[in-house]
This record gives sequence, structure tokens and C-alpha cells, in this order.
Amino acid sequence: MKKVLRIILSLILCGAITAGSAAAAFAAEAADPLTAPALHFGKDGRFRIMHVTDTHLHDDNVADSLRLIALACDKEKPDLIMLTGDIASEDTFEHTRELTDKLMSVFESRKIPVAVTFGNHDSENGAYTREEVMALYTAYSCSVSIDDGEALTGCGTYLVPLCSADGDEVIFNLWVFDSGDYDDEGHYANTAEDQVEWYKEKSLEAERQSGRKIYSLAFQHIIVPEIYDALEKTEIQTAFSYKRIYAEDEYYRFSQDAVNYGMLHEMPCPGYYNHGQFSAMAERGDVLAVFTGHDHTNAFGVKYKGIDIVNSLSTRYNGDTFSTQYGYRIIDLDEKAPDKYTTRVVRWYDFVNSAEVKALTVKEDESLVSEIRFRGFFQKTFTDICVFFVETFTGRKVRYPD
Repeated sequence: MKKVLRIILSLILCGAITAGSAAAAFAAEAADPLTAPALHFGKDGRFRIMHVTDTHLHDDNVADSLRLIALACDKEKPDLIMLTGDIASEDTFEHTRELTDKLMSVFESRKIPVAVTFGNHDSENGAYTREEVMALYTAYSCSVSIDDGEALTGCGTYLVPLCSADGDEVIFNLWVFDSGDYDDEGHYANTAEDQVEWYKEKSLEAERQSGRKIYSLAFQHIIVPEIYDALEKTEIQTAFSYKRIYAEDEYYRFSQDAVNYGMLHEMPCPGYYNHGQFSAMAERGDVLAVFTGHDHTNAFGVKYKGIDIVNSLSTRYNGDTFSTQYGYRIIDLDEKAPDKYTTRVVRWYDFVNSAEVKALTVKEDESLVSEIRFRGFFQKTFTDICVFFVETFTGRKVRYPD
């Protein structure tokens, strides 16, 4: 009898070990190195993203820029900071580290998660690599960023899942892409073929696992080439139309037949070659919008093939220009309506004149705030006059609600 019991116990033990090994193997397989730890919707079912891009931090603008970004965090209380490139690129790695630390300390001290990917300037000087810069960001506890290593082209392509407020069900996805810097011919780069294939596979996998499409937003530095398909071509340059990059005698402006918002202020600058990213997203039908930076004064969106192509303002302050054309973007999600999102642009001039920011500012901010209000008033007035005359005399709408 004892011998039989020993045999039974041995079989149970072996089964437990085998099951444990299988579970461990499954867990190892399930831990996707290109998927960040899940974030959660708040108890109110909301999730807020602050899009910060093209800070171009240098010694002469870092103090003012970071003070404004810190005030924006305190006013908006975002659940995630999305950093999309051209952040701080100095001649030496140590100098870049110093500026990166100053920026990340703003978010670290407020315990705001940060997802970062890179732009064309973040490693173009050759003094350091994208991987070395990414290591600066991932060293912070607030960072959810991922170095995709040798798995994909570039550095900083990954997925950030958003789960329900009270559980682990994935409700929404945030795709982060490294859109590169320059191709071999010196043009702007764009998301590469292997990154596109990765997206398609992960998108299909998410749908299979959940039994439904997981709606999402995508973030990267360089705008998609399809932006010119979404705009209207004109053979001559008119007010608020802009020359097409890489082309002669082609100008583009908002199409009156499209769904637009915001305003075009400069030429959109996508990559020269198209590797099928936007087409793949349109085919999959799960991406609501692609958010980019790169074109500093463009704060606009246009719907094309069911996807909003959206550009956000440079999030810095240089002191002498663009009080009304630098700022940040807010994106709000609702757990109960994952097939929708809302967004708004906040320009520094409007920002410092808001009641909430007036209450947050301290004496040390007075000169900065006064400068923004003074310069911004004239810039805003000039822009408003130009828009009024163009829309009145041409009948074309060139500015839409943000």
C-alpha cells in the first residue's frame, strides 16, 4: 500500500513539475519584449495623453521650455506623456544626458509615465546612437519606453496597451514607431517594412485574443506620405498653400471636401519612400489617428481613409518667435467609447492667459509669462487678420476648430 502511495505521490509531483515548467514556458512566451507593461484607465474611465514633441532643448531655451511643460503637466494632469522625437541632441553625449535629465525630472517628480520614440535629429550627429539615448530614458522609473534592439529597424518601436480601470482586459492600444531619420539618399526616412509587418501581426494577434478589434492611436515623429493624398493640389501657390516636398511647382492646401481641423502653417515633410504603413493601418481598421511632430508650426488634422493624420506643435519656447505656434496637444480617451477620441491643441499664448495657469504661476514666472503675452498678442492678431482677409475674399476656409 505504501509503495502504491509513493508511486501516486511521485506521479503527482512529476505532473506538478511538468505543469509548472509548461506554465513558466507559456509565461516566457507570453512576455512580449516589444509590449510595455499595461497602463490603466482611471477610476473615472478616462485616460489623458499629453503629446510633447520637438522640444529641441538647448542651454538657451531649456529653462523656459521646461517651466512651461511643468506648468502644463500641473494644469492638465496627464496619465501619459508621449514624447515623439527631436528632444535634446547636443554635440556630446554628456550634454545630451544633462538636458534629458532635466526634462525627465519634470515627469519623474510628478510620477507621470513617459513613452518615447525618436526623430531625425536625436542621433544625427554621430556622436552617440539611438540605443544609447534610449538607455537614458529607460533608466527612469516613470519610463515605459522600450529599446526594440535587433528585432526591428530603428530604436523605439513598441506597443503600450491600455487596460480597464478595474481589471486586465485590454481596451485600447498605443502604437509607438521610430520613423527613422534619413534614407541613404538623404531624404527624410519613414517607418520601415519590418516595422509595418510587426504592426500587422500584433494587430491581428490582439484581435484574435480579444475577439474584436482593439482600437488604437499611433505616434511617431515623421508624418506619413499619405498626407499629400489627403490635401488638395493646386498648380499655383495661394494663401495658406505650401510647396510639396521633393516636388517642383506643386502646392497643397486643405481640401474643402475633407474633414479638417486646425491650420496648415508650413510644408508637411514626410519620408520620400512609402513602405506601406498607412495602407496597412487603413486595411486593419483599428487605428483611429496617427499623431506626429517634425513640422514645428503645423497643428492640424485631416481625415483620410477613415484615419486622422494629425500633426502637433513643437513643445518648446524660444523667446523671440511663435508664442502662438508652439505648445502641446492633449488627447482624451474614454474606456466606455474606445472607438472615439478627442483632442485639442494648446498654444503657449492661450496657455498663459488661462485662469488655471494664472493661479499656478509664481513670481519667478513673471518675465516669461509677460514675454509670451506681449509677443503672442501681436502674433495672434496678425494671424487672425490674415485668416479673415483670405477667407473673406477667396471664400476658402483655411482655419478650422482645433
